[in-house]
Amino acid sequence: MEKELLDLLTIENYEEAAAIANKLTPEELSKVLKETDEKHLAAFSAAIDSDLLAEALVILDASVQEKIIVGLHDDELEKVMDELSVDETVELIEDLPQEIVHRLAESEEIVKLLQERNFSVLKPLLASMNATDLAEVFESIENDAELLLMFRIMPKDLAAETFVEMDSDVKERLIAKLNDRELKAVMDELFLDDTVDLVEEMPASVVKRVLAQSDRETRAYINEILKYPKDSAGSIMTIEFVALHPSMTVDDAFERIRKTAIDKETIYTCYVTDAAKKLLGLVTAKDLMLAKKDATIEEIMNENVIYAFTEEDKEDVARKITDYGFLALPIVDRELRLVGIVTVDDAIDVLQEENTEDIAKMAAVTPTDKPYLKTNIWRICLNRLPWLLLLLLSSTFTGLIISGNEATLNMPVYGIILTACMPMLMGTGGNAGSQASAMVIRGIALKEVEFSDLGKVVWKEIRVSLLLGAILSVACFVKLLAIDKLYAVENGMLVALVICLSMFATVLLAKLIGAMLPLLAKKCRLDPAVVASPFITTIVDVLSLTIYCAVAVALLGTL
Repeated sequence: MEKELLDLLTIENYEEAAAIANKLTPEELSKVLKETDEKHLAAFSAAIDSDLLAEALVILDASVQEKIIVGLHDDELEKVMDELSVDETVELIEDLPQEIVHRLAESEEIVKLLQERNFSVLKPLLASMNATDLAEVFESIENDAELLLMFRIMPKDLAAETFVEMDSDVKERLIAKLNDRELKAVMDELFLDDTVDLVEEMPASVVKRVLAQSDRETRAYINEILKYPKDSAGSIMTIEFVALHPSMTVDDAFERIRKTAIDKETIYTCYVTDAAKKLLGLVTAKDLMLAKKDATIEEIMNENVIYAFTEEDKEDVARKITDYGFLALPIVDRELRLVGIVTVDDAIDVLQEENTEDIAKMAAVTPTDKPYLKTNIWRICLNRLPWLLLLLLSSTFTGLIISGNEATLNMPVYGIILTACMPMLMGTGGNAGSQASAMVIRGIALKEVEFSDLGKVVWKEIRVSLLLGAILSVACFVKLLAIDKLYAVENGMLVALVICLSMFATVLLAKLIGAMLPLLAKKCRLDPAVVASPFITTIVDVLSLTIYCAVAVALLGTL
């Protein structure tokens, strides 16, 4: 069988060879893999069942393991590694070159290496990883002593970058274990906006330690930024940017960048200011590299600068950055003096926070800063309870309408049918309204729809609702005849007409309400997401029942 396998590999028939190999034991397969020519090894391994290959992989010599792993694509390798235990993966990692190890090691393996104090493998592995990935590893470490140990064995600059990416509770645990000298070293590596974020999210006892390890100038800047409103551009800006004078030459500008770049958050866009720090223009790294060395900054700078004011809403600033594709946006005061910049990474964070808040509000939940799994049940309960109570009170109107039309809904023969169709009408109306509101809220968020477009929105939704209402009414009529068999009931066609007319009117009104409410909320300076699905559904429920009962009384009341 082994000879047959090798013959199939010679003619590159990997699928048939894998079909035979999958019937072998791991020991038998490992022997075949050892004898397989290197040019066929990767393709053959990729075709083998991942479970069997994983078992054979741990038996093989490190040299063969390396060749197989290098040849596998990431998705193929992931399937194989999923079949191995943490201990088996750690054993595998210890025998392989460093450039391969980072493809294999995940949080569990890194924690295992830490627990075994296998620093010879762990230190170079951590040094090769991204700060965002390392932050996830820190979240999986439950022991505070191990948390501190891992932080200490990382390169200083990478440790600071990872610290920024950590969740607030992990930061708090780590700060509690760091001594003052280590904490100061971390603070010295952080950009000012990251330090401000840390101060805002930490408890007072931790903030006191953080500020104590910051120099006087940094504390002054932190206090200045903290004075800005929470949702303003000033609250998320950083003062670490490159400022150039218009009289500088390109050579002077490069020299300035070389001296100060290490302390700046971005050097790809440099801002030109006068002696009073008034924003005059900007130059990009590309402008500087393409210009003559003796050219002055004033000659090459772009004077048409797009900027934002310190008190401007941070979401608007983030949208401006994404709209124009900027890496950073200058922030000025009312005298047009440059006081800071907002970078694209901060803009992404702002948009993510705003989107998370909107999703929570659209689901009638008070937004929270903590992840779902890290929020205790009492906080979740308190976030949801006020909205549910409010919606409960508003839903009482539907009960009043049903009670007020009890005579109509309890009519002999028709009453059961009319009552049975109420959930269908209310559900369809709520869904129709939610569809319209979701599209309008998205349009508002993307600046595609303004309050001045109310007439256009209403006209468009009228036409859409007429089409949808007609189609749904016909579908409802077919359902009433085919499934509910109203044709066999006395005056059944008239009852079907009542239900279908109510369906048509409900869809029409639901679409209009769903489209108009977010725009009206925006006009009243409210968050459009607040008037999304739950409120629209409640309003539409009331209106659909009112319409339903009115049509039933009008057409069936005389029978």
